[in-house]
Amino acid sequence: MTSARRDYDIVIVGAGMVGATLAHALMETDLRVAMIEARMPERDWDTRSTDLRVSAITPVTERIMTRLGVWDAISALGMSPFREMRVWDADEAGEIRFDSARVASPVLGHIIENRVVQRALLESITDQGAVDMICPARVEHLSLSDADAHLVLNDGREIHAGLVVAADGGRSRVRALAGIGLHGWSYGHKAVVATVRPELDHAETAWQRFLPTGPLAFLPLRDGQCSIVWSTRPEHADHLLELGAEEFCAELGAAFAHRLGVILEVGPRAGFPLNLRHAAQYVVGRLALVGDAAHTIHPLAGQGANLGILDAVTLAEILCETHLKGGDIAGPRGLRRYERWRRAENTRMIVAMEGFKRLFGASDSVLTSLRNLGLNLTNRCLPAKDLILQYHLGRHGDLPQLARPS
Repeated sequence: MTSARRDYDIVIVGAGMVGATLAHALMETDLRVAMIEARMPERDWDTRSTDLRVSAITPVTERIMTRLGVWDAISALGMSPFREMRVWDADEAGEIRFDSARVASPVLGHIIENRVVQRALLESITDQGAVDMICPARVEHLSLSDADAHLVLNDGREIHAGLVVAADGGRSRVRALAGIGLHGWSYGHKAVVATVRPELDHAETAWQRFLPTGPLAFLPLRDGQCSIVWSTRPEHADHLLELGAEEFCAELGAAFAHRLGVILEVGPRAGFPLNLRHAAQYVVGRLALVGDAAHTIHPLAGQGANLGILDAVTLAEILCETHLKGGDIAGPRGLRRYERWRRAENTRMIVAMEGFKRLFGASDSVLTSLRNLGLNLTNRCLPAKDLILQYHLGRHGDLPQLARPS
């Protein structure tokens, strides 16, 4: 089938933050792009509410959103900066603290509801009318050939495209239809998430305490609230979800060593299992995976959304370069370059986070002592802390154009 007979050059399955970022990054081209989404994205909500799904957005992602022209819209919809990060061990013997002022950065990042980023991107895409939105719709069948990708939707529609991009999350149906396997394992833990109001001001700080059962994070939100992510054993997570509000607040405050005083209020709670998953392939034929469809990691560093957005803009950069040179956007040279680039970067993050988790999950007294010694030495070694922050701020590393410092 020739490109003239294709319905679209690129079909993105999934209109979440990652899929919408990819679509937006492709809008300046003459490529015909469509997004398929199973559920109508949330476009309006009570401004007093806070969604349970939030992300710690790094300055690298802020840079991307600024260059895409949507950062001001995100800011207007609501976000909360954090200027410090404080991490400490359960026995209080080891602690490390990062301060944005040390590296001349106004912030270390922002805590933003996922729906805010998604809405800002989709409204910008809709306003410019450069991408077709097919919603609600689900992909029921996928076949890949040398000539094109063929999708059949749940309403019977058939779509032919030059390239399909799976941005449909950790349980990606497109990935499954393509027969791409996963490597990884279950952590045997669940994360409990909620929005709480502590007695003391969060001081625009991201807090994390490593308990014997797993990490507990307090992320700063507007009006003095915090989003919590409490990783723990499944039976303990179920217990926390069943507790009354008063009992939950008391147990949460104790687990956090009352660093922010008494927990005054808690909103709705939810729990989800924690897994490490890494796709065996990022590309196969005329299909590419981005975001959670390609990899899911432990939430202890809050890097999942940032990694996915970097996937999206890296793929967009390669597709645009290939298209400008008159090449096949789904040609193996470009897609394999994307796979090598992002798999290497994502694997480094997965290995680092896995090592971090295993180190802090160890209960052996010798390892605990060494861990606390390492935390305290790193905290006092300013060059080492500064180097960590330089990478966090995106001042080093192999980044796509949209993410690089000016």
